[in-house]
Amino acid sequence: MTDHEPDRILAAVDALAPAFERAGLDELEVAVGELRVRLARPRAPAAVVGAAAAGAPAPAVAAAAQAPAGDEPPAFDQAAPGRRLVTAPLTGVWYSAPSPGARPYVTEGGEVSSGQVIGLIEAMKLFNEIKSDQSGTVTRVFVESGTLVKRKQPLLEVDPG
Repeated sequence: MTDHEPDRILAAVDALAPAFERAGLDELEVAVGELRVRLARPRAPAAVVGAAAAGAPAPAVAAAAQAPAGDEPPAFDQAAPGRRLVTAPLTGVWYSAPSPGARPYVTEGGEVSSGQVIGLIEAMKLFNEIKSDQSGTVTRVFVESGTLVKRKQPLLEVDPG
């Protein structure tokens, strides 16, 4: 894998995901030269999160889309005055808790500190801990667990005061 390969893959996922969602497909695989991208809806996202929390290997699920066909991700305004947004560092499936039935890492009204884990994003069969780059009180949580998030999409709004 070249140094630019992950960027090419993420750019391809960002380009294909909206059409994948609108078409209502369960799976899509595209190969151009040596670049190969596979999008698939998760069959059992709760089991996947449980497996990740237990340290077990995750089933073969590529970058996935959970939104119903035809629905675009909701538009997000900028943070309210004096508040800050915590955004997704990569595209993938968002999980707000370490395992099914567990309490979420953060909730509206709860406190968050910089460097604290706020959720998991599954991308390319890997679960990535997502950490806050802001400290303060969580005023809004923008995404539901099990949904596709895109890089730079707001996850939380934090009041640093």
